[in-house]
Amino acid sequence: MKALIAAGLIALASTAAQAETPTLTVYTYDSFVASWGPGPAVKKAFEPICHCHLNFVATGDGAALLSRVKLEGKHTKADVVLGLDTSLTADAAATGLFADHGPLPKLDLPIKWTDPVFVPFDYGWFAFVYDKTKVKDVPKSFPELAKTNLKVVIEDPRSSTPGLGLLYWVKDVYGDKAGEIWKSLKHNILTVTPSWDAAYGMFTKGEADMVLSYTTSPAYHLIEEKDATKGAALFTKGNYMEVEVAAKLKSSKHQKLADEFLSFMTTDAFQKIIPETNWMYPVIKLKDGLPKGFDEYHPTKTLFLAPEKAKALRDSALAEWRDALSR
Repeated sequence: MKALIAAGLIALASTAAQAETPTLTVYTYDSFVASWGPGPAVKKAFEPICHCHLNFVATGDGAALLSRVKLEGKHTKADVVLGLDTSLTADAAATGLFADHGPLPKLDLPIKWTDPVFVPFDYGWFAFVYDKTKVKDVPKSFPELAKTNLKVVIEDPRSSTPGLGLLYWVKDVYGDKAGEIWKSLKHNILTVTPSWDAAYGMFTKGEADMVLSYTTSPAYHLIEEKDATKGAALFTKGNYMEVEVAAKLKSSKHQKLADEFLSFMTTDAFQKIIPETNWMYPVIKLKDGLPKGFDEYHPTKTLFLAPEKAKALRDSALAEWRDALSR
């Protein structure tokens, strides 16, 4: 009898302990939570600090992430959304679902950050990544690319933040002539994938000459695979910059814990994980500096549309892209 009572007390204590340990649910994109992504290391670093369970939920790519939160609305199970970028923040803010963040430390970004809702956690420049052993004459502009027979894989702007960033890149440089640029590129586009993961997988399998990715992608191959054969095309008119962000939901039942996570994102403990897992630039100066290879492909000019301007241009840019590729 005593043994049964003791076992019951232990079970109750265990249940009580579990009930007292809150769970912070973070919606993010697939590659963030992959075994090779930042998620596992971030979870390991944050849980001892917060005394909580950090639950990452993968939802596809960045644009798909916002779509899911919009669909779930105030009933979403997410406390924090991590993985939107500045091409989506105006749309996200317009939903009214997100709450303001607290004070931020000094950030190290190519642009001044004043957004009261979204907290940046990394940034990078889009580029077409290629194999140096196969591509000898690297195009330095979209028109130059269009004159080649190189086959490229790009991501769908309706589901992928890199894909949407590419639309803004073309629109920012060519304005009203963006549609013409897309028509000239149609023969180069091998396929359009729903996510970055799918596109990059095709490239690494040798199915395409180039893939829309980031200027830091070659650093991944150099560091992780000791492979120096990958390059990133730097365009003379500049490469478009992406800033990835996170924000807490107004509906979250763990407001203080969500704030603690957002604050943790801008510390060295979180930021030092980013370069060699998410293969992007950190938003603060790291104590130990950047890994080898991160400065090899640095654009001479940064292209960037403010969130509100990006939102205003989105429908027209998408229509131009869709019209050109459907013909």
